[in-house]
Amino acid sequence: MSTSAGPTIGEVGEHAAIAEILAVAPSTRNGDDAAVLSHATPNSRAVATVDMLIEGRHFNLEWSSPEEVGHKAIVQNFADIQAMGARPVAALLAISAPPHTPLDVLRGLARGVAGRLDQFSAELVGGDLTAGDKLVVSVTAIGSLGGSLPELTLNRAKVGQRVVVSGRIGDSAAGLALLQRYGRDVPAEFTELVAAHRTPHLAPGRGMIARATGATAMTDNSDGLIVDLTTMAKRSGVNIDLHRDAIAPHHLMVKAGELLGIDPWEWVLTGGEDHTLMATTAEDVPSGFRPIGRVLRGSGVTIDGTPPEYGTGWVSF
Repeated sequence: MSTSAGPTIGEVGEHAAIAEILAVAPSTRNGDDAAVLSHATPNSRAVATVDMLIEGRHFNLEWSSPEEVGHKAIVQNFADIQAMGARPVAALLAISAPPHTPLDVLRGLARGVAGRLDQFSAELVGGDLTAGDKLVVSVTAIGSLGGSLPELTLNRAKVGQRVVVSGRIGDSAAGLALLQRYGRDVPAEFTELVAAHRTPHLAPGRGMIARATGATAMTDNSDGLIVDLTTMAKRSGVNIDLHRDAIAPHHLMVKAGELLGIDPWEWVLTGGEDHTLMATTAEDVPSGFRPIGRVLRGSGVTIDGTPPEYGTGWVSF
């Protein structure tokens, strides 16, 4: 873990440490035993999700700053909210940290969280801080699903629909591979790939746009393209056939693959953590999305009608 000349969490104590988080990410709803949220519209439903980042497993402070970890924690949870077609409105932040953790690390995490919340006009409405053996960051995200249209569940892909995506595929995995090889000394030409892993991009409103324009099923690319779309295909009882040209690795990924001796198609098909939104629709391609395939009769995921050369992805155990 990075060091600091300043005080540690253990030295200042729990209440002072929490005050540092509130100073960076203030909210009038934060401070009581629980937060009370109001419905944005009369005809709305609440959407909730939770995810954790564990030091040494999901992030490494040798090459990611605390601010980047906070950014990533919000993105991976807000992507799940958007994948339902909902709008993220609030987050709860729980942190477990060793007492010797520098207070600057906590401030950095809070800055990363606050920065992404601001981009979504969302608030940090509560959380928890406790001592532990390693740094763990857990975010619970809350969203609002307005209107009478159904949520974008995994079991509603239909034969004949297009498969569309918003975001890049494989960049985060390529960035991780570069960081694992070079640490903080990754060649400057690959900055874009490294940034995709440290601070993945998620455009506000994409899920709502897809739902409003006729999308029926959606998920985000968190565990790997083939793994995540296989789950959708299985739940929907369909075959999802991807167009090879539409998902081919771009020139920078190809160059990184040549440098590292890794087939860039492995990053595209198995990488995950891009948090690209992937949907099916029978209507026109939604704004901010691009077509990458079709939903057909059958089962599983294919590429131009043939099984993918790589089919694994992220698994927790």
